[in-house]
Amino acid sequence: MYTMQSWTCICLIICSMQSVCHCCDWIRHHYGHLSSEYLSLLDQMGGDITKQNAPVFFPTSLYRHIDDAEFEDKVRFLKDTIYQIINLFDGNMKSVTWDKKNLDDFLNILERQLENLNSCVSPAMKPERRLKRYFKKLNKNVLRKMNYSAQAWELIRKETKRHLQRLDILAAQMY
Repeated sequence: MYTMQSWTCICLIICSMQSVCHCCDWIRHHYGHLSSEYLSLLDQMGGDITKQNAPVFFPTSLYRHIDDAEFEDKVRFLKDTIYQIINLFDGNMKSVTWDKKNLDDFLNILERQLENLNSCVSPAMKPERRLKRYFKKLNKNVLRKMNYSAQAWELIRKETKRHLQRLDILAAQMY
């Protein structure tokens, strides 16, 4: 015979498993499609991606670390990275010469991706500090230091593409 407390525990376990299952299905069937859409839009927004390197090193070790993490940590990392990218694009974009519709579509699809990933992750989980620090440096050392110039935004577009491509790899490894 089950007590009310044990039923509550059983329900929480089932709901948690359903959430993970829903999340697995969503990542498996929809993440890649949305990702290819926003990567295509990112390419179509402007001319060729710059060959210049950003003065902030890409966090390769952070990605290597998350490759070995648990499923929920990987989902949180996907969510946190997309959130940081959206925040990065919330700056002064007056100097940008990109196609406005493609930029808007790009950001809308990223927002949709973020909403779906938010439903997969516990809000109590803290974001990865190193990731947050990296994007803060990118904002400070590229956008602000270069006075939100068109060149600065091209560096941001290049770094964004690198992150989104790396997130694709991470998502593909999850199933």
